[in-house]
Amino acid sequence: MAVRSKARAARLLSGGAAAGARVDPGAYTGVVPDTEYLVHLAIGTPPQPVQLTLDTGSDLVWTQCRPCPVCFAQTLPYFDPSNSSTFGALPCDSPMCDGLAWSSCGKQSWGNRTCVYVYAYADNSITIGSLDEDTFTFAAAGDSSGEASVPGLAFGCGLFDNGIFTSNETGIAGFGRGALSLPSQLKVDNFSHCFTTITGSEPSTVLLGLPADLYGHGGAVQSTPLVQNFSSLTAYYLSLKGITVGETRLPIPESTFALRQDGTGGTIIDSGTGMTSLPRGAYELVRDAFVAQARLPVDNATSSLLSQLCFSAPRRARPDDDVPRLALHLEGATLELPRENYMFEFQDAGGGSFTCLAVSAGGDMTIIGNYQQQNMHVLYDLVGNMLSFVPAQCNRL
Repeated sequence: MAVRSKARAARLLSGGAAAGARVDPGAYTGVVPDTEYLVHLAIGTPPQPVQLTLDTGSDLVWTQCRPCPVCFAQTLPYFDPSNSSTFGALPCDSPMCDGLAWSSCGKQSWGNRTCVYVYAYADNSITIGSLDEDTFTFAAAGDSSGEASVPGLAFGCGLFDNGIFTSNETGIAGFGRGALSLPSQLKVDNFSHCFTTITGSEPSTVLLGLPADLYGHGGAVQSTPLVQNFSSLTAYYLSLKGITVGETRLPIPESTFALRQDGTGGTIIDSGTGMTSLPRGAYELVRDAFVAQARLPVDNATSSLLSQLCFSAPRRARPDDDVPRLALHLEGATLELPRENYMFEFQDAGGGSFTCLAVSAGGDMTIIGNYQQQNMHVLYDLVGNMLSFVPAQCNRL
């Protein structure tokens, strides 16, 4: 599985209006629907389209740029700085350059005193390039025919990019808590996303700077505090208290999911990670509970092949209760997952049908991935430090 790592002031956007951008599921290969969601923007004057992985677990916004000597394949043309009249290089003593974990002053072919960055992710993907600035163009919120342009946003021009980039993206849009992220640069006090079904192609919208109408979906809106980790100022941490499988609250100590004093562990919600991962001990309890409660036989060969817990499923229409329910208990809220947000189905070449648990064992950090956020309207209140969510038909927003 590809796992991406992971102040507010008056709005910069024209008229104080919100910015919106189209978001749709990225491509994936194989039977495991593990991918990212792509946000569609444009950079430069005139605007050049880009499609970036929406990643709440990182800060840097970057796209591949010409001449791109070492880059991954993409369907859109590389961004060409020479074709933008508003493009400018940022010097290595600029505040934005100082906000990078690793940067240096460029010389020779980079340009004198250009801010050169190296930005790495937890899956060993990496981008190396120059930190620049240009005008970003967004679709206006609530009006697909309108546009809002914001000048002078910092972004990385990736020239040497390598790693697991398979979702047809041109780069990554960091939506984290750091100064370089898109919400931070826009100085918005909130943003929200609503991801459509990951195996489909229907678009939805990410909104920046306008409180979303979560109450218009007809479901119960729930909220939980965002927890600050002063050792990691990027990710959005939550307080996960426990997990229920079926009707059984599993005997997992809360400390398993808690943030430690040294900044390790904890629970984050991450749009750039596909499936939820749990510390191994917690995962094993979840796995064992599913094996005990599911009304389907475990398929050991498929489970071993995919490194996911898989059951043999009948070809007839599946009953709603052939696998147990799954709920994540947060501080002040319960994320009750519909079946399609924690199980995925597929058929093999021989016609066998399987249903698999979209949760895996990981490190000591718990990561709530985008598969568990499908058709969920999620609002990040950056001033009140709250995360709110409600089930929604995201393709109808």
